[in-house]
Amino acid sequence: MKLDVLVFGAHPDDAELGAGATIAKEIAQGKKVGIIDLTRGELGTRGTAEIRDAEAAKAGEILGLSVRENMGFADGFFRNDRQHQLAIIQKVRQYRPDIVLCNAVEDRHIDHGRGSELVSDACFLSGLIKIPTNHNGDAQEAWRPKNVYHYIQWKNLTPDFALDVSGFMDQKLAAIGAYASQFYDPNSEEPQTPISSKNFTDSVEYRARDLGRLIGVEHAEGFNVSRLPAVRQLSDLI
Repeated sequence: MKLDVLVFGAHPDDAELGAGATIAKEIAQGKKVGIIDLTRGELGTRGTAEIRDAEAAKAGEILGLSVRENMGFADGFFRNDRQHQLAIIQKVRQYRPDIVLCNAVEDRHIDHGRGSELVSDACFLSGLIKIPTNHNGDAQEAWRPKNVYHYIQWKNLTPDFALDVSGFMDQKLAAIGAYASQFYDPNSEEPQTPISSKNFTDSVEYRARDLGRLIGVEHAEGFNVSRLPAVRQLSDLI
């Protein structure tokens, strides 16, 4: 299956938090979108890996994903090395996305920046014909996505561009809400974490609203890029 957009997240819920509305909008426009989680989030303070598996599946249904997979990398300990790069290259060549979205270039959680570098490097390497990989016993052809964009997470990084996602925030928030073990629940007896507060949950909406304000729309999601973004004509800008 060829995907239009392939989204990577170091942990289940990263993709929804950083780009959930963008994902929903792309799917509404007829694009095929998939998510690949690098780890099962097994080191998370709240819940279990098994709970996160079920929550990720539910969130994927809410968004309408074409595919969702988990690489099973070690939470907190995966590396941007040859072994992990080859595993990502296999997935990029399998799904041949035109666009890849991945973790923030810099963030509070060490897996986020590391996952960002891993996926970005693997996307470049995936285009090199002298790196052999196979899928189900068949040799894979080289494939390099046209663009790799990094969504914004905990830190308020200045985006290189913002995407109008007005009309898709409810779907994003519903997908985030599927991760009931992780986020604000006044009746939960689990330990408190930086993302389990009401303030954090509220911040998802007010960040999107503030980015929207800056570009003159209701809601927006911001992205960073590794190369200079380009437009074909001035009227492409809103």
